[in-house]
Amino acid sequence: MLAANKPRGATVIRSEKPLPRVRLLAVGAIAACVVLAAIALPFSDDMETTKQAPSTIAVDSNSVAPSVLGPNSRAYGTTNQIAAPPKVAATIAPPQSTPWNEITVMPGDNLSLIFKRAGFSDRDIYRITKKTDLGKSLAKIFPGQTIAFQANEAHELQAVRHIISPVESVTYKNSVSGFDGQKELRKPETKQAWASAEISSSLFLAGQDAGLSQNMIMEMANIFGGVIDFALDPRVGDTIHLLYENLYLDGEKYKDGEIIAASFTNQGKTFSAYRYKNSNDDVGYYNEAGVSMRKAFLLAPMDFTRISSNFNMKRLHPIYKVTRPHRGTDYVAPRGTPVFSTGDGRVQKAGYSKSNGNYVFIQHGEQYVTKYLHLHKRKVKKGQRVSQNQVIGTVGATGAATGVHLHYEFLMNGVHRNPRTIHKKLPKAKTLAAAEMPLFKQATSDAFAQLASLQTGYQLAMHRTDNAKTASQ
Repeated sequence: MLAANKPRGATVIRSEKPLPRVRLLAVGAIAACVVLAAIALPFSDDMETTKQAPSTIAVDSNSVAPSVLGPNSRAYGTTNQIAAPPKVAATIAPPQSTPWNEITVMPGDNLSLIFKRAGFSDRDIYRITKKTDLGKSLAKIFPGQTIAFQANEAHELQAVRHIISPVESVTYKNSVSGFDGQKELRKPETKQAWASAEISSSLFLAGQDAGLSQNMIMEMANIFGGVIDFALDPRVGDTIHLLYENLYLDGEKYKDGEIIAASFTNQGKTFSAYRYKNSNDDVGYYNEAGVSMRKAFLLAPMDFTRISSNFNMKRLHPIYKVTRPHRGTDYVAPRGTPVFSTGDGRVQKAGYSKSNGNYVFIQHGEQYVTKYLHLHKRKVKKGQRVSQNQVIGTVGATGAATGVHLHYEFLMNGVHRNPRTIHKKLPKAKTLAAAEMPLFKQATSDAFAQLASLQTGYQLAMHRTDNAKTASQ
């Protein structure tokens, strides 16, 4: 008769007749061997010693590692489990490295102060900045950057990480031979965007209303700076259309990308520009005919200002009250507004005088000189090479000035010319070579179609809005 209390999921062998003594001894010996063999096998941490018959073994498929069961093993049921003897670790896991101690570079900080704040010495600075190939990078720190330190249990410096920007960092790790530097660069995700706007008061406000950043508006002004004077030309009703890129890191916008294509309709005339890298890997903006938007000179040395006094050879001087020629153009803007060099050249003079205040004169080739007077600060020195759009100073009221403004002059062969009309006599902008035009057309075809669609869609939307307004009246 079978035992009434059979363990679930286990195989128990019982007999109705008592076994002979010799057989009992044999069975006992066999049972002892089974128990010893079971103890010798590897066990799972979840297994416990059974309180049932020692010859009864149950296996839990959820608690036994595959290495115990073997690749072809099967486990049946779950019952009282047998306990495993305590494990002995074959190896000791290495200790966790200490966390990074991050320090933000503050104005007035230097490496010595930062390393001392982190608990390290100037000797550590020397070992990194003088003994590694990338050490010069750490020597050039700026406010807002992060320097992180990692030490061992003995508080010996093991690594330094210089986080230059969200996309660039350099890590210096200590080794037997000294510190080794490794640069790490992250590539932002690029997403295309577009914007359209109509000027109702100023280009700057129109761009802001369209969701453009200040930098993007300035960049657009730079692109069209050779064909539009943003101090005088923009009018209410002018429109702008932009195709541009935004750069993202970890799903959040990191910074503005490049302008792919743009158009500016000024007083009924539309100017278009397309970004293109030519066969020499030079990047520039060209109109649909392949003519460069970069002229020899910008039409104005500043963005988004107003003119208080034009070129006038018979103007009454506001301070000296005598008729004196006004050989330039005065641009009114807040103190500190950036002033750009209108063309490539070399600084001829940079200094201060009682009448001119802080001034900068720039020589452009053999024929042309531009002058910038009454600056609040000068950003360049005599003999320095400058490029078009480079900031050379800021607006001020130094010298004989009645208010904060920039006085700008343009000389051709030593003779003063009207800065606002001289561009008509300057050399024409460069045009792509005939052999390059097929490549240009191919590279800009998508941008050309997208910009045209953007312009058409905006016009239709404005037309519907006007019709709706008319119908409601």
